[in-house]
Amino acid sequence: MKMELLSPAGDPERLRMAVAYGADAVYLAGNAFGMRAFAGNFSNEALYDAVRLCHTHNVKVHVTCNTMPRNQEVDRLPAWLEVLEDAGVDAVILADLGVFQLAGKYAPHLKRHVSTQAGVTNYAVANAWHELGADRVILARELSLEEVAELRARTPKSLEVEAFVHGAMCVSYSGRCLLSNYMTGRDAQRGACAQPCRYKYALMEEQRPGEYFPVFEENGETFIMNSRDMCMIDHIPELLQAGVDSLKIEGRAKSAYYAAVVTGAYRHAVDAALAGQPLSPVWRDEVEKVSHRHYSTGFWFGQPGQFTEDARYIRDYQVCAMVETCSPDALALCSLRNKFSAGDTLELIGPDVAPLSFTVPQMADADGLPLT
Repeated sequence: MKMELLSPAGDPERLRMAVAYGADAVYLAGNAFGMRAFAGNFSNEALYDAVRLCHTHNVKVHVTCNTMPRNQEVDRLPAWLEVLEDAGVDAVILADLGVFQLAGKYAPHLKRHVSTQAGVTNYAVANAWHELGADRVILARELSLEEVAELRARTPKSLEVEAFVHGAMCVSYSGRCLLSNYMTGRDAQRGACAQPCRYKYALMEEQRPGEYFPVFEENGETFIMNSRDMCMIDHIPELLQAGVDSLKIEGRAKSAYYAAVVTGAYRHAVDAALAGQPLSPVWRDEVEKVSHRHYSTGFWFGQPGQFTEDARYIRDYQVCAMVETCSPDALALCSLRNKFSAGDTLELIGPDVAPLSFTVPQMADADGLPLT
């Protein structure tokens, strides 16, 4: 069985990392109709470049068009879909039935993937979408492993099944949230979520303005809607057994480092599962090094629970430098990203290369003077 690894590409740099670190396919957005309006995203010219780069490396390109557009936005959709068709995109990700039908008309050579925003939770709705012409359904993140296996068993093999395996989880059902729209005017269903579920809340009595009373959960804290991140890297064999066709990594708004490290780790996990071999602990450790909230296995094995101690990200590692070129005599030219000092321990990472730790030696500047 072939299992696709689908990685996020929020901008051209993240795209290059996902391709270099082993993605079978990437998903990205143009400057409209995507659910991550504040990722870097792709201009029309950059989209054409992205498709050329990916197809050169035998990587497929899926473009998100999964917002819930309003009347005035629908008029712009045919022209955008024609751009995707002309660029040679492989698939378009859709949630709205009207957009789905427009894609069939204006981008007939693109496969149509039904977004997780559509809330596909059972085999009946999956089959209904397939009968309408869908090539793939991206399952709601609220399903258990048993439910996914049953859905796969009761749908035709001609319908592909995609599921999220890593990244942030929305506190609302399949991402259908109005908090951001109500509180900030930024519509989550049109790609502009302000994530108010991550805010710290208190109670104020209307006759006592300025007096804040804490709202407690079980640990005396007030992060009452604080979803854990999903991490399923330990369970790829179970997903393979359940018949999932594509494993999706969340994170188009996250860093190029995230795109590289998480893609690389899951590449090894998928390859190990397909070969019937255990995953080396070194790749499991890699997903702990990217910025993330406390991990769970999502809803795959039951309720994930909320994390109520804080809403911070775990950030124990950072990128010090990026290798730009290497000379024949093994000297690397690097661009500095964050401060480091002589005596620090760094890790060198690269595509299909296990992390290599080393201690920073005494350094010198271009004039030979010592640098610490």
